[in-house]
This record gives sequence, C-alpha cells and structure tokens, in this order.
Amino acid sequence: MVSPMTASFPATAAARTLSGQILAIPMTVAIFSGAIALFANSFWLSAATSAIALSLSVAGLAILYGQLGLVSLCQFALVGVGGWVTLRVGHAFHPPFEVSLLAGGIVAAVVGLAFGLPALRLRGLYLALVTLMLAGAFQIIISAWGFPDGGSGFLGRADGAGRAMLSRPSIAGEAIPYFLYVNVFAALGLMIAQWHKLARPGRAWALIRKGETVAISAGVPVLVYKAWAFALSGFLAGIAGALLAGNVGQLDGRAFTSFESLNLFALAVVGGVYNWYGALIAGLLLRAIPALLTDLGIDGYVTIGIFGLALFQALATAPSGVAGQISGLLNRLRAHLGKSGAE
Repeated sequence: MVSPMTASFPATAAARTLSGQILAIPMTVAIFSGAIALFANSFWLSAATSAIALSLSVAGLAILYGQLGLVSLCQFALVGVGGWVTLRVGHAFHPPFEVSLLAGGIVAAVVGLAFGLPALRLRGLYLALVTLMLAGAFQIIISAWGFPDGGSGFLGRADGAGRAMLSRPSIAGEAIPYFLYVNVFAALGLMIAQWHKLARPGRAWALIRKGETVAISAGVPVLVYKAWAFALSGFLAGIAGALLAGNVGQLDGRAFTSFESLNLFALAVVGGVYNWYGALIAGLLLRAIPALLTDLGIDGYVTIGIFGLALFQALATAPSGVAGQISGLLNRLRAHLGKSGAE
C-alpha cells in the first residue's frame, strides 16, 4: 500500500500547478499596488499599507484554521510582539530596518510556538479559550511595559523632547516607496504560505485535520507539523507587526487588545482561509472599512456590528468566504467558456 505522504501527482503536472499558483501571487499584488500607488491619496495610502501588512498575519491564521482546523485567537497579539521587538531593536541598536524586521519575525515565531503548545493536546473551543486568554495576558504585559516611544536604549523610553520615530528602510523612506516595499514583503510571505499549503507540509496538515490517528498511520510526525504551523503563523504575524511599525514609526499598545484578535479571526473567515487571496481581502476589510467610516465621519465602533454580520453571513451561506465565492465564480466561468469553445 502506498502511503498518502509518498503518493503524488505526476511530477510535471504537480510542478506546473505549484508554480502557477505561486506565481499568481506577485502578479496580483503588483497590479493592486500599482493601482493604489497611482490613485490613492495619503490617507488611503497609509490605510492600504497597513491592510497589506496585516494580510500576512491573516495568511498565518489561515494556515492554522484552514489547514489544521485549529482556532487561534491570539494572532493579533503576535502582530504586537513583532512590532514591539522591531521597535526595541531599532531604538537600541539602530541596525538596517530589515534586521529589526527579521528579529520581530523570529521572536514572534518563537512566541507563536509557545502559544501553540496547548494545541498539542487541545482543540476546538478549549484551544480557542486558551489562546484568547494568552492574548489577554499579552495585553496586560504590554499595558505594564508599554511600547517604545522613541527614546534611546533597548527600552526606548523617551524623556521630554528626546522622542524619535523608527526609521524606515533607506530605499523606502517616503510613503509610496514604503507602500511598494510592504507589498514586496507581503508577496514573499504569501508565496511562502502558499508553498507550504501545496507542498509536503500541506499534505501532512491535511492528514492531521482528518484525524491524528490517520496521520500517524501515514507516517506523519504530528507534533512536528503542528509546531511548524504555529511557528510559521507567528513568523508571518511578526513580520506584519514589523511592517506596521515601519509604516507609522511607532505603535500604541492599546491597539493590540484581545478584541482585535477576535476581529482578525472573524475577518479571516469572511475573507476566506482556503484561498491565498482571502488574506488580502481580510486585510483590506480590517483597515478599509474603519478608514471609510472615519472618512465619512462615522463612529468606528460601527465596525463591530458590520464585522459581526459579515461573519454570520459567511458561516451561514459561504463557509469558504469571499475568496471561495470568487474562486467558484471563476471556475464556473472557465467551464462555460470551455463549453462554448468546444461547440
């Protein structure tokens, strides 16, 4: 009997499918980023930059929920970890921005792995509750320690007029270059996430989701692949936090509440966790809707009701999210065009 982990499609067809789906990511991101850079004003450009950065954290969440069926409600806390470390390293040592960014991603990966330890024994509601409590614990720690506010040294605490902003990368100091810079990192992160879904890790995660007994019988080291998923999810969230820190030069600890982790999970479901572009849709919803309400002079708390209704609609009528509906529409269109061509 052939093990599910060793069985595969013909090499040429599999490689073509893998490369085609991965190459679609930078092409789509390039078209989107070009349109925004050309037509958006400064307000919307900043909102779009934050949205694209946050799409990386949604991509990490999609790996956990879409591939493994694990509900993690501490993802936005990991975004805060990445931003926190990036700011502290930047103010303490003043390295190139990419070094601070990488430090934020690595530390968030380690913290994400630690947050994921309960997943080795818990699932469903229990895992959701534990990770939500961890997000609350992070909120308390950040409230006590605070984010760096532009001072010198590792703590980054400013006294009086000594406040400084985190410097952006030298090649992307202005708003539009930094927006394009964030898009490059977003495309790379989404490509990494998509490769994991389509390659060997994705096949292992699919077996684990079916049942750990099935996965073990197929030779899958369950604990290793679960830990891998949480570490990768944390790394992507950390990079998102680092890019957010570079966008505004500093971060506010009050922005990383456990409620924001709930929001992020809800919009990940609405956007769609089974298609890579669902992360982009969720990131845009998370930032575009509040920005639109602000632009219209409407209280931002209205988004709570909007996101709640969107989540209910997704769970009731579209479990695959907006991205799944788009994918289904495109498949029907291709089938229709194929029939028309055959006639």
